[in-house]
Amino acid sequence: MKRMLIAGAFALAAGGQAFAADLPQPAPPPPRAPATYVPTTAPVYNWGGVYLGINGGYGFGNSTWTDAAGDSTGSFSTDGFLLGGTLGANFQWGPVVFGIEGDGDWNDVNGNSAVGCGSLGAPAGISCETKSDWLATARGRIGYAFDRILLYGTGGGAFGNIQAGPNSGTFNSSTEIGWTAGAGIEVAFAQNWTAKVEYLFVDLGNGATCTTACTIGGATPNINVKFDESLVRAGLNYKFSF
Repeated sequence: MKRMLIAGAFALAAGGQAFAADLPQPAPPPPRAPATYVPTTAPVYNWGGVYLGINGGYGFGNSTWTDAAGDSTGSFSTDGFLLGGTLGANFQWGPVVFGIEGDGDWNDVNGNSAVGCGSLGAPAGISCETKSDWLATARGRIGYAFDRILLYGTGGGAFGNIQAGPNSGTFNSSTEIGWTAGAGIEVAFAQNWTAKVEYLFVDLGNGATCTTACTIGGATPNINVKFDESLVRAGLNYKFSF
């Protein structure tokens, strides 16, 4: 009996293996999809913040002396260098950047005319000279940011010193108020550092009035001295973000 049970067990095992061999094999697992690369996007630069900086460049312009009788030197050129500091603040709304900016510069701009001065009665060898030794502006700015590049326009008030007199004597000095406008480009080359290049046109009002100092060769005193200036400046700013 025991032999019959053992023989039956072997027969069942052999049959099961044969049956299992006839069954279809399980399908291999589906291949895994390759990992998808998702590029990271650099954050858009934020121009908002208060900034301090330095600026320097070159100024060139014109001056005209006109006396009460209408005699004039005509326009003669002035030029020189400038160097100073900047304080401002930017606010950003989308790509639009707007703000305020002020600066004060030492301004070594001067020029003279001997031929024109003769029209006011000056003797030979005497020149009518105009110069300015400081200039300040207070302006609004508005621009469009292409991430780290900002194109902007600017305009506001200008304040400056005008000195006028014959090159052989004392000078009349006065502080005049006018206006300025211009445009520029600014680049953020680091998180808190920006560099800019800009052009400004400055017109110091109706000019200064030169009294005794400009009474040369019997010319009528109270000469009106007009002065305008074009500035080409570069600047470097450090920004404190909001």
